[in-house]
Amino acid sequence: MRKPLFFILLLVFAVVLFCIDILFSGDALGLRGILDSTTTEHLLFMQLRLPRAITALLAGMALSVSGLQMQTLFQNPLAGPYVLGISSGASFGVAMLMVCSTLIGVHISAATTCLTAFLGALAVMILVLTIAKKIKESVTLLIVGMMISSIVSSLVNLLQYFTNPDDVRMFLVWTMGSLSTVGWRELSILAPTIIIGIFFSVLMLKPLNGMLLGTEGAVALGIDIRKVRFIVILATCLLAGGITAFCGPIAFVGIAVPHIARGLLQTSDHKQLLPATMLIGCCLMLLCDTLANMFEYSLPISTLTALFGAPIVIFVLISQKNHN
Repeated sequence: MRKPLFFILLLVFAVVLFCIDILFSGDALGLRGILDSTTTEHLLFMQLRLPRAITALLAGMALSVSGLQMQTLFQNPLAGPYVLGISSGASFGVAMLMVCSTLIGVHISAATTCLTAFLGALAVMILVLTIAKKIKESVTLLIVGMMISSIVSSLVNLLQYFTNPDDVRMFLVWTMGSLSTVGWRELSILAPTIIIGIFFSVLMLKPLNGMLLGTEGAVALGIDIRKVRFIVILATCLLAGGITAFCGPIAFVGIAVPHIARGLLQTSDHKQLLPATMLIGCCLMLLCDTLANMFEYSLPISTLTALFGAPIVIFVLISQKNHN
């Protein structure tokens, strides 16, 4: 009975944090002002607070689930949603946009930035999926993904030399992560992308449990390793690529949250870990978003997630060292 109660408490906590985020992240909003469509409070609630809170929910779910899948697939506790170069691909798309804007002299809009970031992440995703069909070992694929990430990051650094300082500043702001740039129009694209990625992740619950036995154990159970790896990588690219494109890179959520879920549930069963990581990820992102907007100037969301996530990663490293 403890585990159903655990999930109920997580759900209640997520709802409470959601309400706090939309009502008190910044100047407090009154219920009367929110319900009156003629007030500034209503406009602020509908056009900024509500879409930002929904984006926090989607980001928490997407990054946490993709991190859980990557850690299981590669049997590495420090694997995260960006190990295959998805973040670097999105950064490359934005960097290319900056170069083009410098050459043409056209101002870059937020919507255009999101689109090019998504296309960059999609290009790397296609490359990784193509390579995944030809590589048997997941560890080798992990190394290849890291090398692709390094190559793309180098190209991004090179492209920055050909851009004007204003665009470089915008790029640096984008790399810090922000949920405030996502409105209803962006959510109409982001939400279906995340839902599709979650759907593929749910389909992989049983195969991922089999992957815990290692490659030989999974094959003995009749699991098609290449098929599972292809679908998991596709789901991860949709989840992490979509969030990165619209919100920028958000650090440590995908690495830290699965470890929190395992520690609280004391299980490796993905049928329990998947909903737990989704709820914990939502709570973490809502908390960070609330804290980020309590100051006069909004703090980068990735800065706060790193403050929460980095100590957990350090703890995992120390625990692994002591265990060995």
